[in-house]
Amino acid sequence: MPASDPAGPGVHVSSLKVSTPQRIQPGPAYQVVRFPFGSAESTDPHGMHQAVQPDGRTVTDWASDDRSGLIWPSVRGWGHLYAMLQWAESTGATEYRDQFARDPLELAGPVDTTATEHRAPTIGGEYWVKVWGIICNPGVPLAVRVTHNASHPINLTFAEFKLVIQPLAE
Repeated sequence: MPASDPAGPGVHVSSLKVSTPQRIQPGPAYQVVRFPFGSAESTDPHGMHQAVQPDGRTVTDWASDDRSGLIWPSVRGWGHLYAMLQWAESTGATEYRDQFARDPLELAGPVDTTATEHRAPTIGGEYWVKVWGIICNPGVPLAVRVTHNASHPINLTFAEFKLVIQPLAE
């Protein structure tokens, strides 16, 4: 998205999407939602979601590496995080959980979670959207994480994860 885009001059954007089902294990441990790279993602004009990551590591298989769920902010700023999560129907879960996390793999320090929500199943499908604002920094990746309490692994069938950064004046 060029600076002249309607999102506004200087705004940095990364928008990820995946429709490949992901097996999510039950239990208290949250799992990073993973996203493909390159032409399979929605948009990443500022290089915040790349297979070759800012710390020098390269992701070779997005579907099996939690690093594929990381967005690395390109600038320090006020970040707007967005996520859409869709779970398989008739899972047997009585609770679904999701959250945003700074440094979820503890690459630069301890994980810092925010916007944690626990939800009961609804009638019909389990489809949720969440929005949250945070200060973000280059070198501290962000992710959306999920878990559930079914007695067996279930599929997260669709997900989107987006970051829009308004740079802070220094």
